[in-house]
Amino acid sequence: MKFSAQTWRNSVPNLLLWLPLIISLLLFQCLANSSQTTTSVGVIIDVNSEIGKNQKTAMQIAAQSFNNYSNNHNIILFFRDSGKNPLQAASAAEDLITKEKVKVIIGMETWQEAAIVADFGAKFQIPTISFSSPPLVSSSSMQFRWPFLIQMAQNHSAQMNFLADIVHGFNSQKVIAIYEDNPYSSDFGMLNLLSEALEKVNSKIEYRLVLPPFTSLSDPKGFVLDELLKLLRLKSRVFIVLQASLPMVNHLFREAKKIGLLEKESTWIINEEITSMLDSVDTSVLSSMEGVMGIQINYSTSSSAYTQLQENFQDEHTETVESKPGSNTLLAYDGISVFTKALEKMNTNFSSSKTLLEEMLSSNFNGLSGNIKFKERQLSYTPMLEVFKVMNNAKKHFEFDSWTPNLKFSRSLKESTSDGTTETKTWKVPTDANPLKVALPTNPAFDNFLKFSQNQPPTGFCIQLFKDIREILSDQYSDLPYEFYYDFNGSYDALLDKVIDESYDAIVGDVTILANRSKNVSFTQPYTESGLSLILPAESDDSAWLFMKPFSTEMWITTVGILIYTMIIIWFLEHHLNPEFGGTVKTQISTTMWFAFTSLFFAHKEKISTNSARVVVGVWLFLVFVITSSYTANLSSLLTVQKLKSARDIEWLIQNKLPVGCDNSSTFVKNYLVQVYNFPRQQVVDVDNEQDIVEKFKSKQISALFIESPYEKVFLNKYCKDYTATTAAYKFGGMGFVFQKGAPIARDFSEAILTLAENGNLKHLEETWLTPSTECSTNSASPETESLTLAKFLGLYIICAATSTICILLALLRKYFHNHNHYDEQAQLPQGNVIAESDDENNNNDMKRSIRNGTGLYNGNLIMTLNKAASFGGSVLQGIRHRNSPRQENVSDSDEPINPQRSQSAVIEMI
Repeated sequence: MKFSAQTWRNSVPNLLLWLPLIISLLLFQCLANSSQTTTSVGVIIDVNSEIGKNQKTAMQIAAQSFNNYSNNHNIILFFRDSGKNPLQAASAAEDLITKEKVKVIIGMETWQEAAIVADFGAKFQIPTISFSSPPLVSSSSMQFRWPFLIQMAQNHSAQMNFLADIVHGFNSQKVIAIYEDNPYSSDFGMLNLLSEALEKVNSKIEYRLVLPPFTSLSDPKGFVLDELLKLLRLKSRVFIVLQASLPMVNHLFREAKKIGLLEKESTWIINEEITSMLDSVDTSVLSSMEGVMGIQINYSTSSSAYTQLQENFQDEHTETVESKPGSNTLLAYDGISVFTKALEKMNTNFSSSKTLLEEMLSSNFNGLSGNIKFKERQLSYTPMLEVFKVMNNAKKHFEFDSWTPNLKFSRSLKESTSDGTTETKTWKVPTDANPLKVALPTNPAFDNFLKFSQNQPPTGFCIQLFKDIREILSDQYSDLPYEFYYDFNGSYDALLDKVIDESYDAIVGDVTILANRSKNVSFTQPYTESGLSLILPAESDDSAWLFMKPFSTEMWITTVGILIYTMIIIWFLEHHLNPEFGGTVKTQISTTMWFAFTSLFFAHKEKISTNSARVVVGVWLFLVFVITSSYTANLSSLLTVQKLKSARDIEWLIQNKLPVGCDNSSTFVKNYLVQVYNFPRQQVVDVDNEQDIVEKFKSKQISALFIESPYEKVFLNKYCKDYTATTAAYKFGGMGFVFQKGAPIARDFSEAILTLAENGNLKHLEETWLTPSTECSTNSASPETESLTLAKFLGLYIICAATSTICILLALLRKYFHNHNHYDEQAQLPQGNVIAESDDENNNNDMKRSIRNGTGLYNGNLIMTLNKAASFGGSVLQGIRHRNSPRQENVSDSDEPINPQRSQSAVIEMI
């Protein structure tokens, strides 16, 4: 005790020394605490749900992080349970505002909760941050009604457009929408948005499966199974789950897997809200979702805040592997950050809620869920979305594509899904238990397309084409089980109605592709072209003026003109010197015309003496050879080829009120004749088949037949000698096979038809079934032989005319120079050598008569005959010879009489 007392006495002074320091520290702490402002924050969420639990954890972490580094502010979170009940959320909001004096309220997972809490916020001027938004309410009306409301919800419209693009990527035109009903949720708004987005990609919601709230079901397993069994009868195999709680998701996919709705022929897509819940579920849930696709937000995971949040989640979800916070959790964290950053900007205790509201609306930072920025009190940032797929019975998400409203898919969805297995189907695939129900038209116009025999399977072009396509698609569709139905005797349009009401899956036959039909069914690629053709009995042209038709009018006129021109040129060049073209004027004209006419047949006998005329005649004979050969060939074609008279056309049929035939199964052809060509209905006669057509033509019951071009090809292949047809000038969409609207198998059939066309098998089928006869070398009427026009021979005519013109110009020039030289020589002759002008008149008259009756030379005033030249003693003749022909210098100057024949030759040589 002494020791203890002594020790105490020694310690007292030491304690007294430390007492001021301890008191100072305590006072400093009290001053620091008094300088911080404590702010109350109200949170209204469903704290019992998986999403609510994750959101609560994220908000607590965000608040703790802020309190740790903030020197001026301290926030306290007050959590209230909404139970997804708007009335309960309203009661919680009133309690938080009146009792806890909160400065802001955050939460509200459904819009109904957010709307009623926002009413309290507007009343007490308390800013409200909502994690939900109305899909179909304009921002302007919301700002007017709820001025203190801030929406931090994801963009529903962007997600629905993303889902529609996924559906379009699979080329599916019908989907089945599934959602869990919640009277306080906004599912109907999302359904409307989804429906609008699907319409943009030519798809639609075929069926809506509405599931009641999971908590209201006494036997959820049995109820879900019964509802899923209703989906088996539907053709669509694209299922979109828009809204469902986690227990409902678990039962939904387990039962769907049991009845085979999760096989490769089906595609399941889940919304982003369900995706966010999968990040914290165990393997038992994911094992039943193998192959399910979904969308999720692509957010950054590199920040320290996310790392801290991830570590806390991993600690609290030890039963799951690779657990990570979902988008709802990240949004909750950012909601607290929006408030705390606005609080820091104010820097002092705020006195106005409007100031706090404005500061929060001016936020602009990168949060965990993306860029946080508001426009019209809504998040303006549209995050990048991703497609994922549950793989290998595990929690792993296989991401294979990204999407934004502007960029759409960054890669091909079809290519990305080809993971070594069969491509994902979006339609009910035929099986042995449920084969493809194929209807066959029982009343085709020609049995070349479809032929039915008793106790025999149907045959024909369409049947063989279907079998070839089935062989191509056998691997893809497991031999494509099918069953033919050919007990329907109605029209083609009535048969199409049976496909529309899903009595049949397809039609294999000669069905024409039309615009109004394509609205309700899906056609394959046309396997043959189609158009409206007119068939008439063939007639030959027996006109009395048929011989004129080989040449056109301008051709005849030009030919006659060049003939006359050539005849004149030859006469001019020959009549002076060639005795065969001499004589009286009448004789010269008749000889020249006879020569020109006989030259057309190369039968002329007149000799040509001058070289110029020989050139003209040579070119002319070449022209004659060409035009006579062309005339003969064209006339032969006119006499041998049967064709339509030009007057026999549609107008001719209408004006003469002649009956025309039409296939009774082609309703649209009848309507076309009546509505477009204005044929009276009583003028259109129904024909049943090929034999009926021939009989009605022979009995004159019809004068013409309107059928589609594929039928015309078949008909003329058998009766080309008796009938002819016009070219199909009015085109339709062709002929193809029919499937239910949106059936992807139609696209596969189209690809197979193109394959058959490219490898030549389709052409072989046509030759085998449609045009087997070889008697007719052409499948359509021969084109009408046309008259030959001047344009085809214009060059040859120009050459002929130019040659004749050049030759006559040269002759005229030669004659001109000859006359000019003669006058010069006459002026230079001696006076004694000139013929005296005192000759008696009788002598001159005799000379003139001699010139007119014989062959002589007339050159101005100089008239000389061979006989008269001898009487002049040869002096003048010698002078002429000496000056005009040097070769005649050796002619004798004696008075010996000159041989008339020799003198004639000399004169001709001189010329």
